Amino acid sequence: MARLAGVGRAAVSNWRRRHADFPKPVGGTETSPSFALADVEEWLRVQGKLAEVPLRERVWQQVAGHPAGAVTALVHAGCALLLVRDRSAAWPSLAALPDERLTDVLPVALEETLTERLGPGRAVLTPTSGALAVSLPLLRGAAELAADTGARQAFEFLLGRHLDANPRQYTLTPSGPAALMAALAAPAPAGEGAAPLTVLDPACGTGGLLGAVERPGAVCGQDADPDLAALTALRLALAADADIRVRSGDSLRADAFPALAADAVLCHPPFNERNWGHEELAYDPRWEYGFPARTESELAWVQHALARLRPGGTAVLLMPPAAASRRSGRRIRADLLRRGALRAVVALPAGAAPPYGIPLHLWVLRKPVPGGRPAAELLLVDTASEHAGPGREGRDRLDWPAVHTAVLDAWAPFDRDGTLAGTPGASRSVPVIELLDDDVDLAPARHLPPPAAAGGAAQLA
Repeated sequence: MARLAGVGRAAVSNWRRRHADFPKPVGGTETSPSFALADVEEWLRVQGKLAEVPLRERVWQQVAGHPAGAVTALVHAGCALLLVRDRSAAWPSLAALPDERLTDVLPVALEETLTERLGPGRAVLTPTSGALAVSLPLLRGAAELAADTGARQAFEFLLGRHLDANPRQYTLTPSGPAALMAALAAPAPAGEGAAPLTVLDPACGTGGLLGAVERPGAVCGQDADPDLAALTALRLALAADADIRVRSGDSLRADAFPALAADAVLCHPPFNERNWGHEELAYDPRWEYGFPARTESELAWVQHALARLRPGGTAVLLMPPAAASRRSGRRIRADLLRRGALRAVVALPAGAAPPYGIPLHLWVLRKPVPGGRPAAELLLVDTASEHAGPGREGRDRLDWPAVHTAVLDAWAPFDRDGTLAGTPGASRSVPVIELLDDDVDLAPARHLPPPAAAGGAAQLA
């Protein structure tokens, strides 16, 4: 309402209290009511408060108020935007058709576009003629928005507004950590003749990690939520010309890519899952480093990622800090170290990614090459000093470029040389033999010496 009237939110609250004829809620709850858009616009018009609504706000209102729900509306809009982008010459003639005719011919054009970009399996995203009859105003508005901003930008805006409006419904990986994980696992191929990379995210969510990869060749994703898989497929198809393969289903129980040998795996797995398949997956061949305990779902995702890599490929997973030190996972951590699969553990500042109150870790893994010599050292990095404070305010003030630079400055020479002198309190490489004790605690803070007080011996002198 505030956006429609061009005022602040407090002004709308005051209007609702002061005006007896203010529109009544038509849904929602007492503390978070929903109002009919037509009622609100009519009241604002009568009061002389209706500002000119920008096109993007009008399209967003059509998404938010869609009879089939916002997710269905986003899928329909994404399909139309993909058609507008890939068949820009054909869209003007389609858009000129009357609604009745467009409803008949548009499903065929959408199905052809989806099959061409996402494969035959994704043609199921094509809206039916009945669904299109409801969505036509949205599709026309989305196409008009794409003419102003571009098809990808239009979809990113609509998806971003939906995610912002439902923060508790989705677990997102912010752009900062996503870019860092992509830089660690899948650096942009150097030179024009470099082979493109095949990248997998087995818990892709809304596709933030896969979207951070530069110049991918094939992008594979899977998510247990079919709606998220559909949105991710459309988002990636609008963002890149790579081979997009996104499927729905539980990656641990029903892996959609059992024969994949990816160059890189990026993953922000669900944390603390007890129902991850412990009973039915007891003899799964992916548990090469040990069968994870019921409480160690994150180590199941680690081994799934390693199983889908080619020899020498790199995986980066966002992990809870407890996974580095829980006693129930010490045998698997020890085997990952002995065989050289775990290459680095990076402690991020609190506020880097949800849950924001916990300083999460990044695990960098590399699938051993048959016959190769296991790595002798593990890189440990602690970026806690880059954090400004807990909570939302600290998250907003987090110096993410400094975190990004600090991690890559430590990883690049370690990845090249296999060792790193390091910086006290920030980074060092630790001999694997020193970590193979009874606890196998890999928390960076435990093994990094504190920085010298008062600047060290030179300043003291």
